[in-house]
Amino acid sequence: MTLRLGLGLPQMPQYDPRRDVRDVARAAEEIGFDSVWGFERTLVPNEPLDGLYGVPGQPWPDFYRHCADPLVTLTLAAAVTDRVWLGSSVLVSGLHAPFPLARMLATLDAASGGRVLAGLGTGWSQDEYRAAGVTAYADRGAQLDELLEVCAAVWGPDPVAYRGRWTEIAPAAVGPKPARPVPVYLAGSNGRALERVARRADGWLPGHLTGAQLAPLLGRLRAAAERHGRDAGELDVVLRVGVDLTGAPLPEDGRRPYTGSHEQVLADLAGASDAGAGEVLLDFQVHCRDGRELTDRAADLYGRIRAAGL
Repeated sequence: MTLRLGLGLPQMPQYDPRRDVRDVARAAEEIGFDSVWGFERTLVPNEPLDGLYGVPGQPWPDFYRHCADPLVTLTLAAAVTDRVWLGSSVLVSGLHAPFPLARMLATLDAASGGRVLAGLGTGWSQDEYRAAGVTAYADRGAQLDELLEVCAAVWGPDPVAYRGRWTEIAPAAVGPKPARPVPVYLAGSNGRALERVARRADGWLPGHLTGAQLAPLLGRLRAAAERHGRDAGELDVVLRVGVDLTGAPLPEDGRRPYTGSHEQVLADLAGASDAGAGEVLLDFQVHCRDGRELTDRAADLYGRIRAAGL
């Protein structure tokens, strides 16, 4: 089966959201990409409560400063495309009140003709949770569970009714409805996150894993799905990777996955495909200066991937 390919939209500070988002989204569809994606980063604190990705002492990178909002980014992309899926990898659930977020996703899906993939995760930054003022950081898992229930209710038939810890909807008409049931993809690779994917999601959104790292986690996920009475083969897997093409090959010792020569990156992608990734989301934006450079690199690697038979 051919590996599906997604492209990360330009959201970082060096890009012009007036021009680059639309240009890259339009080009991605013309090149042949299956999907385009936005991610969520709301702030970079001067004195973080957490290290990057929750790792103590790990500094936050400058390229996370002033990132464009993912839902606005996807809306811009929807307006200039007709075919590609519009995915979030990921929206941090606890930064959003469940009811408004469910309605925004439904509206975007209706407006785009049924092309939204709702990728959600609990996030890792206490600073972002504190700034959003929606959910306590300690409640992030429970709030994601409620968000999934609210989405199912809001996207379903009227009258919509729900009562939970953060949300209460008296029986009401709520619209617009999605063009079709919105697929929900969930992030995370620890035991609790994989159990949630197995119970409640249409797909899984791992990030920055090699094929060797992906395979055992996917085995655990499929076993969990079977325990919950689900067909593990129906769970989609979209792997997000940061791509850095250096031209010359890098020494394998200490090389970060998906960096190096074209041949090295192609080998990494082949490993991810063999391990069970149905789609790889290629994110070039950290290492590009503008939308034109991002588009050129994406087009070149797309052609090489297809020429390699992936």
